[in-house]
Amino acid sequence: MSFRDLRNFTEMMRALGYPRLISMENFRIPNFPLVAEILIWLVKRYEPQTDIPTDVDTEQDRVFFIKAVAQFMATKAHIKLNTKKLYQADGYAVKELLKITTVLYNAMKTKRMDSEDAEEDSSKFKFDLGSKVSDLKTARQLASEITSKGATVFDLLGKEVDLREMRTAAIARPLEINETEKALRAGIKEIIEQVQKTKEMLNNVASDEANLEAKIEKKKMELERSKKRLQTLQSVRPAFMDEYEKIEEELQKQYETYVEKFRNLCYLEQQLEDLHRMEQERFEETENTLRLMQNKLKEEEKRLMKNTGKDDDSDNEIQEDECSDSDLEDRRPLKPRLTRELPIQGRVGGRVVGTMHGGDTEDELQTLSAQSKEAKNSSSSKEESDDSEIDVEDDEDEYEIAEDDDESIDIQPEQSSRIHKQDLEESDNDF
Repeated sequence: MSFRDLRNFTEMMRALGYPRLISMENFRIPNFPLVAEILIWLVKRYEPQTDIPTDVDTEQDRVFFIKAVAQFMATKAHIKLNTKKLYQADGYAVKELLKITTVLYNAMKTKRMDSEDAEEDSSKFKFDLGSKVSDLKTARQLASEITSKGATVFDLLGKEVDLREMRTAAIARPLEINETEKALRAGIKEIIEQVQKTKEMLNNVASDEANLEAKIEKKKMELERSKKRLQTLQSVRPAFMDEYEKIEEELQKQYETYVEKFRNLCYLEQQLEDLHRMEQERFEETENTLRLMQNKLKEEEKRLMKNTGKDDDSDNEIQEDECSDSDLEDRRPLKPRLTRELPIQGRVGGRVVGTMHGGDTEDELQTLSAQSKEAKNSSSSKEESDDSEIDVEDDEDEYEIAEDDDESIDIQPEQSSRIHKQDLEESDNDF
C-alpha cells in the first residue's frame, strides 16, 4: 500500500460519482463493509443487470461474496483480482479495487474526449476520419487476437481431460533424487559454459574495438582521397569538351530546322487533305446534279414519246380518209410516212414529225432547215454544258435513213401539203 494509490483511488471514485466521500484513513484498519459496498457499486456501474449476493454478515457469506465478485470481473471485464487481499479489506485491498476503478475511469475519460471531439466537429462542420484509422486498425488487430486466443483456449480446454490425468499421475509419482541431481548438474554446466562465453566476449571487446577503429580510419583516408580526386577531375577540363559543345550547338540548329520543316509538312498535308475533300464534295455535287438532270430528261423523253405516238395515230387516220375520197383507178399504194428525229430545245434526242416532198415551196424548206439548225445547235450546247450520257448517234442514223429514203418516197401533192401543214402545227405545239 502507498499513499499515491490511496490518493488515486479516492480521486477516481469521486470522478466516477460515488455518493460517499472516502477518506484515506478508512483503510488504515480492516473495513470489510466499506469494501463490500464499493465492490457492489463498481459491479453495478460496470453492468447494472448483474445479480450478486449482498449478504456479508457471516464468514461464509463474505467468502461467497468475494468469490462471486472476482469471478464476475474475470469473466466480464477480464480483470484478475486477488481474493485474499480483498478479504483483508485494508490498504492492500485498495490495489485490487484500483484495477476496477482505472478501467471505469479510462472509459469515462475516452467517452468525454469523444464527446468533446464530436462537439468540436459539429461546431466546425468538419469530419476528420484520419485520426480514427489507427483506432480501427488496433480494433481489428485486437479482434483477430481475441478470436485466435479463444480458439486456443477452446482447444486447451478440450485437452484438459487427458492433461488432468497426466498431471495427477506426475504429481503422485515420487521424485527420484538421482534424476533430479543429473538434471541440475546438466543445467549448471550449461550456465557455466554461457558465463565463460560471455567473459571471453568481454575480453575480446578491446581487440574488436581496436580493429573497428583501424577500419574506420582506413575508410576515412579512402574518402578523403576520393574527394581530392573528384576535385581534380572537376577542375581539369577534358580535351573533347570543345568539340562536344560545337556538336551540341549544331545539333540544336539541326533540331530547330527539323521542327520547322516538320511543322510546314504537317500544314501542307492538312491543306492537301482539305483540297481533296473539297474536290470530292464538288464531284459528288456534280454527280448528283447530273443524275437529277438525267432523270428529268428521261421523264421528258418518255412524255414526248407518248405525244408522238398519239400524233402518228392521228396521221394514219387522215391518210385513210384521203385514200377513200380519191378515185380507185388513180389510187397508188402510199408508202409509209417518213419520221425524222430532230433535237428539240431543252431535250436531246427528241422527235419532230415531218414529210419529205419535192413539191414544197422554198419558204417552207427554209423554215424547216432553220428549225433543224436551231434544234441541232441547242442539242449540242446542252450536251456540252450538262455532260449528259445520252447518245445522239441514233438521231443521226435516223436522219441518214430519212435522206436515203427521200428519193424512193412518192406522195401526192395535195396530201403532202395537208400532212406537212398538220405536222408543222403539231411541231409548233410541241415547242
